[in-house]
Amino acid sequence: MAISFSLLFVVVLEAVAVYFAYLAIVGSRTPQGAVAWVVFLISAPYFAIVSYLFLGHRKFNDYVVARRASQRVLDGMAQSRKSYPPRGDTQDVGYQVFETLAASPVVSGNAIKVLVDGAKTFDAIFDALENAQSYILFQFYIIRDDALGQDIQRRLVDAARRGVAVYVLYDSVGSSRLPWGYINVLTDAGVKMLDTNALQGPTNRLRVNFRNHRKTVIVDGRVGFTGGLNVGDEYMGRNPAFGHWRDTHCKVEGPIVSQLQLVFCEDWLWATEDGLFDDLFWRPEPAPSNFDALIMATGPADDLDTGNLYFCAMIRAARHRLWIASPYFVPDADIVSALKVAALKGIDVRILIPEKADHWVTWLASFDYLDELREAGVVFWRYDNGFMHQKVALVDDSIAAIGTHNLDNRSCALNFEASVLAFEEDVAKDVADMFKADFAQSRISTRTLSEQPLWIRLGAPVSRLFAPLL
Repeated sequence: MAISFSLLFVVVLEAVAVYFAYLAIVGSRTPQGAVAWVVFLISAPYFAIVSYLFLGHRKFNDYVVARRASQRVLDGMAQSRKSYPPRGDTQDVGYQVFETLAASPVVSGNAIKVLVDGAKTFDAIFDALENAQSYILFQFYIIRDDALGQDIQRRLVDAARRGVAVYVLYDSVGSSRLPWGYINVLTDAGVKMLDTNALQGPTNRLRVNFRNHRKTVIVDGRVGFTGGLNVGDEYMGRNPAFGHWRDTHCKVEGPIVSQLQLVFCEDWLWATEDGLFDDLFWRPEPAPSNFDALIMATGPADDLDTGNLYFCAMIRAARHRLWIASPYFVPDADIVSALKVAALKGIDVRILIPEKADHWVTWLASFDYLDELREAGVVFWRYDNGFMHQKVALVDDSIAAIGTHNLDNRSCALNFEASVLAFEEDVAKDVADMFKADFAQSRISTRTLSEQPLWIRLGAPVSRLFAPLL
């Protein structure tokens, strides 16, 4: 009897592994990913089946994307474009591809201020929180219970006690060390605080490989913030292991705030089935600087691979300069090809990556991409004045992007991300000056993989194998 049961168990296990292998074949983004899953599932089903349940999903099904699902929101977006039409020549810059990917129009009337590093960023955020009159929307991938986290907590509690409605979203994977006591202090004060991974339905709860990586603050529907910084002391440069933490955020005002607010509402709607739409202010006044901009929000719920296509569109738009800063460089094959073509055309393609590592697998994997891209003319710069965590892109003198998009498979395929795209020479100049200051604290990376230490030579190709599985 025991033998028969054991045999039945093995047969069922292998059948499940074969079924999951079929799902991997029809659902993986790349043939490499499909092959990796098939080999793993058939050769080690005991481990692979559980791994596939958590890591093997490509799309985030049933996520309500309000911009596509609500006619009222679509009408509002159309009215926003009508009221604040872009000033730029859409034929020169190519607004249409970005508008289609973002499902939002390029609108004018915006102010965009670049915030370099933690002190300037959180000083600006603190000022906005302290002056909130109606509501605060606050979302971060990581929130820590440390000095910065407690400073944020105190300001949110103060706002709630003076009658401001406060809504907080956090990601329980990124904020895994956030204690319940921290959350209870906020909720006891009247703050509505939710985990973006408290997903609807038992199947979706297995999909922990999807992360909400957005970092958003909106106050009264009139001012907004997004960028690379999370809430933690290391982002203020207080962690001696990393030293100076180089990061970039931005402050936005004008009609673009409504787009950023809508992205927050979509995440809130998914977590609670309460869209907040009727409780918020949706008609911010245009700013005197009158910049053209949109919010590029991407994620695994999108019908298209919007993360990858966003980077490909940025690369394709470049005519003479393409500078990208990303702490993680594990790009999709399409992005690799697009970068090669851009460099071969004589475009000044520079990728700024950190010298230090905070995630070893992605740091190692990046080494396996550098040689082939250098051969095409891409120049890699390694930032070595502490740790570089910013997610910024610059195209010519016309497009600047600041937000949460890393140039890696996770950001492009698995994370919910959001970035500000400014189609404005003044913003592009500020970002270019910022890049030049960063390059002055960096070195050009010239060593090939064969010239690296043995542990990097061995670890890089092995780490790269994990990219299609993610």
